[in-house]
Amino acid sequence: MNASDPTADPAPTAPEYPPVKRSEIFGWCCFDFANSSFTTIIITVVYAVYFTQVVAAGDAHAAGWWGTALAVSQLGAILLGPLLGALADATARKKAFLLASAIVCSLGTAALAFVGPGEIALALGLVIVANLAFSLSENLCSAFLPEISTPENAGRISGYGWSFGYCGGLLSLVLALVMLQVLDWPATWTFLMTGVFFFGASLPTQFLLRERARPRRLAPGETFAGLAFAQLGEMRRELPRHRVLAVFFGAMTLFLAGLSAVVAFAAVFATQALGMTQAEIIQLFIVLQIAGVAGALGFGYLQDKIGAKIALIGSLALWIVVCVWAWRCAGKTEFFLVGILAGAAMGSLQSAGRAVVATLTPPGRSGEFFGYWGFFGKLAGIVGPLVFGWVATATDVRQAILLNAGFFLAGLLVLLPLSLKPAAPGV
Repeated sequence: MNASDPTADPAPTAPEYPPVKRSEIFGWCCFDFANSSFTTIIITVVYAVYFTQVVAAGDAHAAGWWGTALAVSQLGAILLGPLLGALADATARKKAFLLASAIVCSLGTAALAFVGPGEIALALGLVIVANLAFSLSENLCSAFLPEISTPENAGRISGYGWSFGYCGGLLSLVLALVMLQVLDWPATWTFLMTGVFFFGASLPTQFLLRERARPRRLAPGETFAGLAFAQLGEMRRELPRHRVLAVFFGAMTLFLAGLSAVVAFAAVFATQALGMTQAEIIQLFIVLQIAGVAGALGFGYLQDKIGAKIALIGSLALWIVVCVWAWRCAGKTEFFLVGILAGAAMGSLQSAGRAVVATLTPPGRSGEFFGYWGFFGKLAGIVGPLVFGWVATATDVRQAILLNAGFFLAGLLVLLPLSLKPAAPGV
């Protein structure tokens, strides 16, 4: 078996583990396929616009409230993530917690269908709960990556996951377009569809992916809450010992702040700056999803051949171009071209970032270090939407997207001096 061959079964992550099967990689990818429906329909394309135009119609602070709700959900993920990570590691039940997070997110998403105009607090509350569950599930899902990959194929397997995710987002967009344009159903039906889609599509993960971790008993006097808070203290002590990974997390926080703002406000930008209709926005994001698949796969292979650093530099350069071009964009057709470039840049950046963390993570410590990954990703999710939302409220969405380019530029500058080499065994 050749571990560098993406079509071969990856090598076991430890001698006592059984070999990883192709079906497990497929099952792992299915969760990305499932949860992308939530980010695509709720956070980005349909509900973000529905909230600003219907639920919060006439409220001058709608963009700010939307960004604040997403920031609050990420703050909740920061506070609860270490506890969930400690529980998952100690009990070896990542899959069970993954299922629970999918159920909570699916129910919260479906409940948005019953929120009417003016019920701003209820809408924001449900978005916070659903996005919190989604964010926690990201940590759990990504913690499986070091167990089913090697440093030689981590980029490709991560790329498979993101590509599956874009396919899931694409299918959910097509379903939404059919419901809105062909069947002429109200937008609320797309929220119900998304809840069902997320839960149903996540089931193969439960059936196919193995739990390779081993449970351990708590020492006398230990508690899960104590482990969670100890993990935060351990992060402060441990990350300085892994300087490259620590600096990378800093760069990642900056560029993911920019990415999270784009995800949260892309459709709002298209509506307010260019006057695009809901159907036009869905069509735009269908094109964007296809470009995202190509970006995730292409940069995944590129990363394994030329290295993670060059792949990330290319991704960040694309994002800076996207933000500046969007700021200058004058028409809908031109914005479709911006969307194609953004799709390729989004797929490549997310895939490469997750694969870098998997590669730099010391063997046997995936739960711990992906907990750190989740912490900094959620921190970015607080900063990006919060800044974009209130800058857009104070000025306009064009000025906000131009400012957003600064996050990608800052991340690029922090990344440039780094040498991203795999973690050595026993580190």
